[in-house]
Amino acid sequence: MGLFAKVEAKVEKEPLVDAAKEPVGDAEQTNENGNSNSSQTKEWGYDLYPERKGETYKPKWSKILLGMEGRENIDKVKCERNVYWCVKNSPLVKLMMGALRSSGCPIDLRRHISCEVCDTSVTGGYDPVMNQIVVCQNMARNEGMVQGVLTHEMIHMFDYCNNELDFRNIDHLACTEIRAANLAHCSFLSAMMQGDASIFDIKQAHQNCVKTKALQSVLAVRNVTKLEAIEAVERVFPKCYADLEPIGRRIRRNSPDQHRAYMEGPMYGYDI
Repeated sequence: MGLFAKVEAKVEKEPLVDAAKEPVGDAEQTNENGNSNSSQTKEWGYDLYPERKGETYKPKWSKILLGMEGRENIDKVKCERNVYWCVKNSPLVKLMMGALRSSGCPIDLRRHISCEVCDTSVTGGYDPVMNQIVVCQNMARNEGMVQGVLTHEMIHMFDYCNNELDFRNIDHLACTEIRAANLAHCSFLSAMMQGDASIFDIKQAHQNCVKTKALQSVLAVRNVTKLEAIEAVERVFPKCYADLEPIGRRIRRNSPDQHRAYMEGPMYGYDI
């Protein structure tokens, strides 16, 4: 089954379709099932990505005068340039694109990656309904940050392509967030900055960092309690933390691990 056919088949099962495609105004709207679209939008995380709701971002005059907003078109161009640079130069991004292509889900930059204005609490996201990666142009402002966003979200896309991933299932969501944090985010420095490690607590530093990052991600996009999110992360952690596909290794900061992972890609059958 081809990419778009596969996506269309999954869209029919996702409750996100209404939340993603129906604009939500100030007044609360109700769908045919009697559920509030505005509350549903917030529950599934779309309130963090205004353009996902069909809204056009409108900068505030006060912030324009202060130079904080009003450069959205310029930011979008810069974001798209950073995306293109990563696609051409980042070993991790090239590896992920090759893995997706080999899995039958090739990425078309114009179709599958979108630079948008987001809530300041996030730098990117993956929309399973549209099968698109969102790069937050107002938050991910340099090549390094865009590389991190693309790698992280491509892991979600890879999981969605290769598995029966149901984002409505909190265990599935926790698992893919664990994998993304494990492969694309956490290092000892990250753990130190998050308060998950010190020079006296190195052994568990990486695992603690992954758990913290996954927990934050689940809470950011799902309307669940912290206890529910923690329990979900703990339930699936051993299995999902051990799954290193398709990168094959945990990437250490300021090391040749990225290039090694890229060079090893063909050994696992990835078209890079």
